[in-house]
This record gives sequence, C-alpha cells and structure tokens, in this order.
Amino acid sequence: MNKLDEIIAAKRREVEENKSLYPVKLLQQSLFFQTRPVSLGEYVLRDDLYGIIAEFKRRSPSRGLINEFADPAMITLRYMQAGASALSVITDKTFFGGSNKDLIRARQNNYCPILRKEFIVDEYQVYESRSIGADAILLIAGVLSKDSLKLLHGLAGSLGMDVLIEVHDAADLDKLPADAGLVGVNNRNLKNFQVNTDRAINMADQLPGNVIKIAESGIDSPETLIMLRQAGYRGFLMGERFMREADPGKACRRFFRQLNGSFTEKHAG
Repeated sequence: MNKLDEIIAAKRREVEENKSLYPVKLLQQSLFFQTRPVSLGEYVLRDDLYGIIAEFKRRSPSRGLINEFADPAMITLRYMQAGASALSVITDKTFFGGSNKDLIRARQNNYCPILRKEFIVDEYQVYESRSIGADAILLIAGVLSKDSLKLLHGLAGSLGMDVLIEVHDAADLDKLPADAGLVGVNNRNLKNFQVNTDRAINMADQLPGNVIKIAESGIDSPETLIMLRQAGYRGFLMGERFMREADPGKACRRFFRQLNGSFTEKHAG
C-alpha cells in the first residue's frame, strides 16, 4: 500500500465515524449555510492580483513538521494582506496536522475565497466543507471514479461552492465533468510525494481550453510562476514556500515584492 492508499483508507474510516457524531442535518444548521460562498474562480482571474492561492499547512508526510504551532488566523490574514488571491487550508489531521478549526479560524478573519484542501471521498465531506465556511473544495481525480467525481462536483455546485479538480496525468483528464471550471495539475506525485515542476508545463496543452488552469506545488521562485503563467496557468497553489519559514506572512509579502520586480524587469526588457 502506497502513502496515498493509506491516506484514503484512513479518511474513509474517519468519515464514517464523523457521520455518526455530526449528521448532515446538524451540519446544515451551520451559519455558513446561510451565507453565499465567494467565487475562487473569480478571484483567481482578477487582473489586480497574481492568482496565488496561499496555503496554510502544519506538516506533510514528505516533509514532516513544517510549522506545527502556526496561527491560522494571523497567517492567513497576512497572506491576504500581502496580495494573495485566495487561501487554502489543509484540514486533514492524521497526516497533515490540520483540523476543521484551522479553516474556521481563517474564515473568521478573511473575506477572500477559502479552498478546503482535503481528501474528499464522500458526499458527507462536501456538506461538512460548507458547514465550516469553505468556499471551494479540492477533488482529486486519481482517488475517485468518474461517476463519483461527477457526483461530488455536482453536489458542491448545488451548494454554491467552486471545485478545484486535481489531476496528475492524462488518464485523470478522462474523468473531468463536462462543466469543470477549475483544473489543477499537481507537480507532486501523491503516491511517493516527489515533486517535478515540469509536470504542469507538460500537461498545460492537454487541459480543456475552457477551464481555469491551476498549478500546484513546487513553485519556489517568481521565475517559475512566470513560466507557468506563460504556459496558460492563472492560479498558483503555494504552501511550503511560505510555511517553512518562521514568519509565513512575511515570507509571502517578500515573494510578492520579488514577483513585482520580476514582472517589472520582464516588461521593461
């Protein structure tokens, strides 16, 4: 069993337990069900921003501890103040050290879109995502059948949420629903967690022309982001680049200054 299979097996057990503790009818009583989600797609496409989706994460299976005691409210607010188009919050506890509370705290302190980064395998988790204030969810094509992907994508849409569908190879593209709006190419192989930034470049032309293209993982420099943007990507999911530093918000602001400088030099040349 590879790491991804281990994560999914654990997630299915977790979901079954949560269903008995917090039924869907209880989730639907959350105040967030009465509020309209903010569109991730619209914010990524804003001309006054660079399309960066800044991620809050405490640890990962590949890196171990990254920033275990980080404050999600403070860091996500500083991400937004630095110029992030949207936020991503990892809620998986077992393998990434996250929690639903991390996303709720981010929601309470930010008005921009928040993506729930989670291994979603069940309709229950879609309702759960809305109940904690997520505006969008991640669906990983590689762990879902085509029918399941379509079902979960449709349910999220009915709740007003955007969906970022993550793909890793050409086989995943065959599963995309006809009305897919955001498609992300993850440069990290979730089976062994190795990163190859060429993956997004190589797959750019294979993605449907009518979707918003998102590049995920391994974006460590403004030059890499600009290269991906030239390939057609409009959104850029970045987590470890900021979270591995003592002050992620400051690191994010510094990256934006470097990015502004790189764009200025490019246009001047």
